[in-house]
Amino acid sequence: MPWLKEVYQKECVPKLMEKFGYKNPMEVPRLEKIVLNMGLGEAIQNPKIIDSAMAELGMIAGQRPVIRRAKKSIAAFKLRAGMPIGVSVTLRKGRMWDFLTKLIHVALPRVRDFRGVSPHSFDGRGNYTLGVKEHIIFPEVDYNTIDKVKGMNVTIVTTAETDEEAKELLTLLGMPFKR
Repeated sequence: MPWLKEVYQKECVPKLMEKFGYKNPMEVPRLEKIVLNMGLGEAIQNPKIIDSAMAELGMIAGQRPVIRRAKKSIAAFKLRAGMPIGVSVTLRKGRMWDFLTKLIHVALPRVRDFRGVSPHSFDGRGNYTLGVKEHIIFPEVDYNTIDKVKGMNVTIVTTAETDEEAKELLTLLGMPFKR
């Protein structure tokens, strides 16, 4: 069992039950999935960037990413429907817990001038989205082999009904929010 999942079951569940007055442990908010997404607008001019992004996101996630394609044509961006414009991967169960551990304890502390993540990035339904400007903060990515530094979005989907519950869950799991 992943270490962070044990922490969730042994420490987070009792604290959340006490704070929010849940009567059943199944009511307690839990993580459902983590979605990693790299939007690559420059793939319109350079289609080879999709291949490198797939390889790098695959190393970070430990799972093969899916190519995301444009749904509509937009003439101003020289974009046609069906063109590849990004890659994404959805993590669940063990890989999700392993990735969250790596994100909190390894990757985020490697960000330059890091003072914590924004506590205002919740969507109103208990999900949290975090933008990473440089994917090279992950230890799997070899700085010497990358051609371009790319950003990515990390969306943490929870079963929490409110942002307050989701924030408390992520805080107990160790997410470093700004004060």
